[in-house]
Amino acid sequence: MAGPAPTPTPTPLPPPSVPAQPAAAARPARYDFLNSKPPANYVAGLGRGATGFTTRSDIGPARAAPDLPDRSAAAAAPAIGRGRGKPPGEDDGDDDGGDEEKGYDENQKFDEFEGNDAGLFSNADYDDDDREADAVWESIDKRMDLRRKDRREARLKQEIEKYRASNPKITEQFADLKRKLADLSAQEWESIPEIGDYSLRNKKKRFESFVPVPDTLLEKARQEQEHVTALDPKSRAAGGTETPWAQTPVTDLTAVGEGRGTVLSLKLDRLSDSVSGLTVVDPKGYLTDLKSMKITSDAEISDIKKARLLLKSVTQTNPKHPPGWIAAARLEEIAGKLQVARQLIQRGCEECPKNEDVWLEACRLASPDEAKAVIARGVKAIPNSVKLWLQAAKLETSDVNKSRVLRKGLEHIPDSVRLWKAVVELANEEDARLLLHRAVECCPLHVELWLALARLETYDQSRKVLNKAREKLPKEPSIWITAAKLEEANGNAQSVNKVIERAIRSLQREGMDIDREVWLKEAEAAERAGSVLTCQAIVKNTIGIGVDDEDRKRTWVADAEECKKAWFN
Repeated sequence: MAGPAPTPTPTPLPPPSVPAQPAAAARPARYDFLNSKPPANYVAGLGRGATGFTTRSDIGPARAAPDLPDRSAAAAAPAIGRGRGKPPGEDDGDDDGGDEEKGYDENQKFDEFEGNDAGLFSNADYDDDDREADAVWESIDKRMDLRRKDRREARLKQEIEKYRASNPKITEQFADLKRKLADLSAQEWESIPEIGDYSLRNKKKRFESFVPVPDTLLEKARQEQEHVTALDPKSRAAGGTETPWAQTPVTDLTAVGEGRGTVLSLKLDRLSDSVSGLTVVDPKGYLTDLKSMKITSDAEISDIKKARLLLKSVTQTNPKHPPGWIAAARLEEIAGKLQVARQLIQRGCEECPKNEDVWLEACRLASPDEAKAVIARGVKAIPNSVKLWLQAAKLETSDVNKSRVLRKGLEHIPDSVRLWKAVVELANEEDARLLLHRAVECCPLHVELWLALARLETYDQSRKVLNKAREKLPKEPSIWITAAKLEEANGNAQSVNKVIERAIRSLQREGMDIDREVWLKEAEAAERAGSVLTCQAIVKNTIGIGVDDEDRKRTWVADAEECKKAWFN
C-alpha cells in the first residue's frame, strides 16, 4: 500500500520590484477560426436556430410535381413502410374526382386577386337560376347607379364650372375690353402707338472686331469689275501707225457675257413654264401679277435696254399676244417714257382689238381727255365686255351720265347682274323699283335681285314678288326667311311660324338637306336684325333636325351652354 503523497516544495516568488518576464514563445491569435476553413456541411447560424423560411402567402400554393415513371432498378422495390400496394402511377377508382372535390386544379396559375378560389365554378353549367340571379344583381346595380346619377352629374357640373371659373380662357378674360373696342373711332385706332421691339434693350452688345481685308480679295474684286476690250483686226493690220477710216470699234466682252447670261436665263424660265412647247399664261391673273411688280430702280430689272429688246422681240414674233404689249407699255412707263408707252399700247389695241385687258391698259395710260375716247373705241370693238362698260361709267363725273352709260351697256348685255346692281345703286327709290322689275325678268335666277325688289315694294306686292321668286328658285331658303321677316314686320305674328314650317317641308320635298347648324346661324342673323319671332320660329322648327332621340337632351343642353357663354361675352 502506498503512503501519502509527498508535499510539493513551494516555488519562491520573485522580488516585487522586478516585473515578470514574458514567455519566449509567441501567443496564438485570439480569433484564429476566422481564417480557418469551415468544416463540411457547416451552415452559419443553424446552431442558434437562425434559419430562413418562406410562407405560403409569398409564393402561393405548392405545385405538385408531375409523376414521372421511374425506370430505375431501385424503383421496383417498395418504399419502407409502404407495403406492396398498387403502383403510384396507376389510377385508383377511389381517387376519381379528387380534383373535382378540391374545386381547383393544383397545377393552375395562382390568381393574386381571387386567391385559391379562381375558377371555382368555371366548369359549372350556366342555368336559368344563374341567369335570373345575374339579372337581379344587374337591376340592383342599375337602381343604385340611378339613385346617385343626379348627384354625380350635379357634382361633375359643379366641378366643371369651378374649373372654368378658376381657369378662364383668354377670350373670356378680355371679353369686356373687346366690347369697348367697338366704340373706338378710326382716328383713335390710328393713334395707337406701335409697341416696338423692347427686347433689344436687354440684349448685350456683341463684341465686333474689324480686320483689314486681304489684298487678294481686293484684287479679285477689281478683276471681276474690269472691262476687257479687244481691238478690231483691221486696226491691228495697220500696225498701229495709222487709224482706219472709221472709228476704231471696241467690244465690251463683259457686257456681252452678261447679255448672254440674261438671255439664257429668260429662255430657261420660259421653257420651264411651258407644256409641250406652249407657254402657260393665266389670262385672268397676269395683269394682277404685273401690277404687283414694283420696280424702283434700274438694278431691279437688270437692264432696261435689254428688257426693251426682249419685249420688242416678243411683240414682233407674236403680235397677237396681249400680255407682250401690256408688258412693253409698262416697261416704258417705268422708264419714264409715257408717250412711248401710249404708242405701244395703241398698237396693241390695233393688233388685239378683242382683248378687254389691252383696252383697259390703254384707258389707264391715256390722258383724262383721251380716256373716254379710248374706252368708247373699246366698247365699240367689244360691246359684250362688262369690265369696259363699268370702266366707261367710272370715267363719268355725274350720276346721270353714269346711269346713261350703264343703261346703254344693259342694252347689249341684259343678263349682266353687275351692271344691274350698278345702275340700281345710282337710281332713286321709284326708278330702282322699275329697274328691279326689269332685272328679275332678265336675271330670274339671281336671288339678290328678288330680295331687293321685295324690300322696295309694299306688303301685298312684296308677298307676290316673294311667291314668284319661290317659283323660280324653289331651293332657296333665304326667300322663305325673308317672307317670315315680312310677316313679322307687318304684325302677323301667327304667320311667322307657319311660314317657317312650310319652308322646311317644301325644301325637304325638293330634296334639300336641312342643315341644323346653317339654320341656327340664320336664326342668329335674324335676331341681330331685330326679327325675334323669326328667330324663335327657326329655332323651334330646326332644333331637332338631325339629332337622335337619346342625344337630344345632351345636345340641347350644350347649345344652351354656348348660348349662355355668347350672352355673357
